[in-house]
Amino acid sequence: MSEDTSRTVPPTLWEPAAWEESRLGRFALRLEHDYGVDLGRDYEALRTWSLEHLDTFWLEVWRELRLPASPEPTVALADERLPGAVWFPEVTTNYAEAMLALPGRAEDDVVVVSRSQSREERTWTAAELRLDVARVRAGLVSLGVERGDRVAAYAPNVGETLVLLLATASLGAVFCSVAPEFGTQSVVDRLGQIEPRVLLVVDGYRYGDKPVSREAEVAEVLAALPTVTGVIHLPYLDAASTGPASTDSRHTVLWGDLHPDLREVVAFEPVPFDHPLYVLFSSGTTGLPKAIVHGHGGITLGHATALALFTDLGPQDRFSWFSTTGWMMWNYLVSGLMVGSTIVLFDGNPAHPTLMAQWELAAETGLTYYGTSAPFLMACRKEGLTPGSAVDLSRLRGVGSTGAPLPAEGFRWVHEAVSATAQLGSMSGGTDVCNAFVGATPLTPVWEGEISARLPGIGVEAYAESALGAGDWAPVVGEVGELVVTRPMPSMPVGFWGDEDGSRYHAAYFEEIPDVWRHGDWVTVTSRGSLVITGRSDATLNRGGVRLGTSEFYRVVEELPEVKDSLVVHLEDPAGGAGELVLFVSLAPGVSASDDLPRTIAGVLRSRLSPRHVPDTLQVVRALPRTLSGKKLEVPVKKILRGASPEDVVAAGALDDPSALADIAAYAASRG
Repeated sequence: MSEDTSRTVPPTLWEPAAWEESRLGRFALRLEHDYGVDLGRDYEALRTWSLEHLDTFWLEVWRELRLPASPEPTVALADERLPGAVWFPEVTTNYAEAMLALPGRAEDDVVVVSRSQSREERTWTAAELRLDVARVRAGLVSLGVERGDRVAAYAPNVGETLVLLLATASLGAVFCSVAPEFGTQSVVDRLGQIEPRVLLVVDGYRYGDKPVSREAEVAEVLAALPTVTGVIHLPYLDAASTGPASTDSRHTVLWGDLHPDLREVVAFEPVPFDHPLYVLFSSGTTGLPKAIVHGHGGITLGHATALALFTDLGPQDRFSWFSTTGWMMWNYLVSGLMVGSTIVLFDGNPAHPTLMAQWELAAETGLTYYGTSAPFLMACRKEGLTPGSAVDLSRLRGVGSTGAPLPAEGFRWVHEAVSATAQLGSMSGGTDVCNAFVGATPLTPVWEGEISARLPGIGVEAYAESALGAGDWAPVVGEVGELVVTRPMPSMPVGFWGDEDGSRYHAAYFEEIPDVWRHGDWVTVTSRGSLVITGRSDATLNRGGVRLGTSEFYRVVEELPEVKDSLVVHLEDPAGGAGELVLFVSLAPGVSASDDLPRTIAGVLRSRLSPRHVPDTLQVVRALPRTLSGKKLEVPVKKILRGASPEDVVAAGALDDPSALADIAAYAASRG
């Protein structure tokens, strides 16, 4: 194992309190007492112990969080194979039951706040939420839904979509959601794989001050999904809308007509730990999106652990994370109910009328923890916002960041402009596990520009090929390696939908490096246990044998006031030469391309990074392609530059702006 001797220790922005002051710390002290171990109040000792006693650790976490199980579990991890781990083989449970336990909340406590640019705010108390789930559950039964059937939502981030998830889960049926901004083909590419029986739809939505009808898209989606026999219509853009026309084979019911007079207590179907809960989809930029199946037990245990222990959320908290129903962070956000927190949902344009809108929402709703994407935080910084002095964020004790690496400047901005006392929780994980591998904890400092820690019970390493030859991998510290997970974690997928023999699942994560999960990120683990992620390993930039991370390019280039967005790819030379480094930029509003721009960008890259980072080619485009969840598309752009047609490498419906590919394709054609 190499030593981390070159990295300068960055400033510490947040220090942990005593172990007794957080739930994770108190849990660790109980482990010391119950198992006779001395962790020395040292986080790395706790993490090491958790991996050495993986079965015991996760069994005790289940007991600590008092998650529903029958019978009481005695074994957590019965088989440690990767892939093929067997978790909690003895028990049955139900995610909806864990969610609606709402620990620490009274019947009349508000537990869901639903904010929207399409309608007035709506709230649910604990009693109202349980009753609504029971009502919709009965409605699903009347539409013929049984255990194992699929129920889908083509609907926004509002309370009704959450209620449908819980009602579906309570029956042991399988849930899936797609955001209403998805185009028809993107919806069909996803839902067509799982063949839903019931579909929740809306008539449209408002994005900022722009109304967007979805009636034509709903009709097209229903025409392409013959398995849908029941349609639930939620009037959203227009409260008077009645939904798509019924046919002989389909029954359409308004949301409010789903057993409105029901007063029964919600029931829960007990299911095995790995029984499918919901299906999440990969971005689908190449071919059909992967249909990733997550189980009741894995999500229940994984999310409760992340929120209660690693984020220290509880009944006293108000929790929000900006997301749409097409991103895994929506699933993560709504699980805040499981630890008793009030969750605040938001649907609309987060930058309308200005970027301050989300910070105003945080102040108005009294958020104690607000999560968002790294690009949003960097956009606020670039805009020069100072939310901490503009609105009252005194209750805010945590700010979460994910979706892309957050550079040091972003950390510094949050600390200086948002809150000097709030913990910045930069984390990284993915749709694949619907959770984080690495992130912040109450027991670890926050260092500027670094993810705080590898999380307990999750065996994360940076792997590099050793000098012994290709295929011989070993963990490294202080140098870049592949992010791998060496031990099973509860929220790894049950599998892919329709992948009966598991071959596609195996190929996706376990083929490149045998016996470990290869996630596809470049990561550096420091000697302090913190981490720096520098981009996707499948978008590697290799200049003269030196590997360059994409995130450092973006950090520097997007600091320039002239630049709105950027994307960099490296085209290797088959003859073994240096290849070509191509940098695309889109310009800020009101800025025109000039002869000075290439010199400016080259100069700042040379001075702040190195001469190797100076692009061979700079191309200005109108806009750059991103997925609907905001991820840059380095690999598809690289394929287009290599001669592939855009329609063969990118599904247009998976992009926030499908027309953004036009400039890339035109430039590729001009190169011949």
